[in-house]
Amino acid sequence: MKYKQRERQSLFRCGLTIAAVLSLAGVSLSAPVDNPPEAFSLGEVVVTAKGGGVEATQTVHEVTAADIKARNARTLNEAIELLPGLNVRSGGEGVPRIDIRGLRTRHVVLLLDGIPMNSALDQQFNPVAIPVENIAKIKLTVGPSSVLYGQGGLAGVINIITKKGVPGVKGSIAMEVGDHQAYLGRATMSASKDKLDFFLSGSIYDQDSFPLSGDFNRTSLQGKDYRANSDITRKNVFASAGYQATPDLNLALTLNYLNGGFGKPSSVISNVWSNSNPGGDVFASNPKFERVEDYESFSLQLAGDYAPKGPFSLRTWAFINRMDEHSKGFDNNSYTTITRNNSYDVTARSDIKGITMQPRYDFGRGGILTAGFSVEGDSWDNRGFTIGRVGTRNNQRINANFEHDFNIYSLTAQYELEPVENLGLVVGYGHFLQDRDEMSDDDFSVQAGIHYDFPTGTRAKAAFQRNIRFPSLQQLYDVSGGNSNLQTERSYQYEIGVEQKLPGNCLVTLTGFRTDAKNFIEKDSNSVYQNFQKYRFYGFEVAAETRFFKDLVLRASYSYLDSKDKSANATKDELQYRPKNKVGFEGWYDFAFGLTPYVSVQYIADQVTYDRPTESVTYRMKDYTLVNVKLSQKVIKNYLDVYIGVNNIFDENYETSYGFPQAGRFIYGGIQVNL
Repeated sequence: MKYKQRERQSLFRCGLTIAAVLSLAGVSLSAPVDNPPEAFSLGEVVVTAKGGGVEATQTVHEVTAADIKARNARTLNEAIELLPGLNVRSGGEGVPRIDIRGLRTRHVVLLLDGIPMNSALDQQFNPVAIPVENIAKIKLTVGPSSVLYGQGGLAGVINIITKKGVPGVKGSIAMEVGDHQAYLGRATMSASKDKLDFFLSGSIYDQDSFPLSGDFNRTSLQGKDYRANSDITRKNVFASAGYQATPDLNLALTLNYLNGGFGKPSSVISNVWSNSNPGGDVFASNPKFERVEDYESFSLQLAGDYAPKGPFSLRTWAFINRMDEHSKGFDNNSYTTITRNNSYDVTARSDIKGITMQPRYDFGRGGILTAGFSVEGDSWDNRGFTIGRVGTRNNQRINANFEHDFNIYSLTAQYELEPVENLGLVVGYGHFLQDRDEMSDDDFSVQAGIHYDFPTGTRAKAAFQRNIRFPSLQQLYDVSGGNSNLQTERSYQYEIGVEQKLPGNCLVTLTGFRTDAKNFIEKDSNSVYQNFQKYRFYGFEVAAETRFFKDLVLRASYSYLDSKDKSANATKDELQYRPKNKVGFEGWYDFAFGLTPYVSVQYIADQVTYDRPTESVTYRMKDYTLVNVKLSQKVIKNYLDVYIGVNNIFDENYETSYGFPQAGRFIYGGIQVNL
């Protein structure tokens, strides 16, 4: 009862906060805009007609290169973390995970110029390994999405559109340093002439560790100043080239290469509950001492767009995305020996290869029909060993050499129609087949959406989607927890919203949603992947932006999420690590003399976790507020940018997962030379 009362009080406080922020911000949110001239649109999976179509019925957030620069985002998660409905969570995996409306990272499809960047192994992605200097725009579709994106996107789709060459030769060189961040170096170059254009970028990043809050209390596994085993290195090269072969045919080639390594900070709690230690912390997970010693990722895509005069056009692309990752799990926090149960030394190669064709026919007043045909092959090649129990003997070396793969075949169709002025309709159907050694499984996705634009500048919209996600290679075949009998996950998503344009380039949006997820895949108490019968998520989001003054940007958002475990015999109601309340705000002003002050605020509240023995005792996580500030100054006729900033300026001590403290105050500064 007390918890419910605190929950209502927190919701009331959040409501007051967002109301105040919205009134200051002019209650608005920028509507999606067309691609800027420097956007490499040929690599984008185009799901909607220009100016509306399916995206007008859905929730689509856009983050531009200017937004990324203002936030001083270094990686994908930093670029999008303020968006409503999205939660960035860090725990034992050592990398941030992006959850959307209660669904997990593996339920988010990540595309880089049309290339699937989700790992073939577990269908997740590491957003820290995705730099931002090559990004022209990020489109985040939350909830119901187009069937043309394929299966897997139960939570939504992150569609990254990179930069391309524009007329003239342009470039930049930047360097940044910070507290225990040895350096971040970035460079870009682009050009375009006649029928050719190219874009080239690269970055190198090195972090020794991240600072902890001054309020953190040391433990036997973690000192007070800097997070143990939190080092990161990353090198990246990206290149794209476009060629207009004929007036009707455009060709493009993109290449992306990544190399690096990182530590996975362990839980800071050593006194963990177990049968032999009944007095231990029942909410803490067992500490693990793991590192990714080295990873190497390579992706390549060839794309073509044939658009002759007339109603027919065709886009096609072929791609490969390969990841090699060498990981080690050690016996203890000395990170030297691999001799005890649950330690390991493995190298995993995961591949995603595929080809997609997307024909489109414009019937004029009769609507637009877009089809999709794709074949995708996912493979996992594992080499190395683990330490475990063999018979009655512990600490035995077990061979971990194996290979697994499956193919996914997709056939989709989407029809968009505007039967009368200002009324838009869309329907879509997708059929998908997963073909693997032990069996084949097929299922389907259905979408429907409607929007109407009133003369008052109001848009009302609604969308529905039945979507699916096939189990990943790891969920099916992992040595310790795989389950080849897993069923396909399904979601039923309902969304209704309204957008209101206001004077002064302002817009406000309000969206309500509900998701019923069935056959949801998670690990059980024995760490084996199982299908859970039903989870339910519902809530609402309000978002606002104003550009009432030309050089002023103010944005605000509020998200409310309620999660329920509706499975039979469930021991808990609310699902863990799904914050009920999130408030976001950011703003900046570009002064005529080149100074730009920036501030962002993020408030996360009301999330819980459960005890490990029974999963019925609730622990309420600490609410937290993060405030970031930055000052940048243009000098020498805009050829040089100088900036300084502070993340978590009030040094908040907080966790997004129990026992895993996050970064405290971080001070940085840098320069960028524009050529």
